Amino acid sequence: MCYTLYMRTTLNISMPKTQKSIVDKMVKDYNYASFSELFRDALRALQDSILVRDMMESEREFAEGKGKRLKSLKDLM
Repeated sequence: MCYTLYMRTTLNISMPKTQKSIVDKMVKDYNYASFSELFRDALRALQDSILVRDMMESEREFAEGKGKRLKSLKDLM
């Protein structure tokens, strides 16, 4: 197993005291082990949301006839 897959990078985040209070409350109320865990979870949720939005946009474009049906992966090139 490759150790570098699990290496972490540290980020420093500035926020107003009101947001820090909200974060502290969320960590406690939703049983996160830390702010980092909350942040990673929020980032995954944002990525999921963006993926769903992009898929819906693609489906709409395809329904409008703007899409192209691919016969193979070579059609992407």
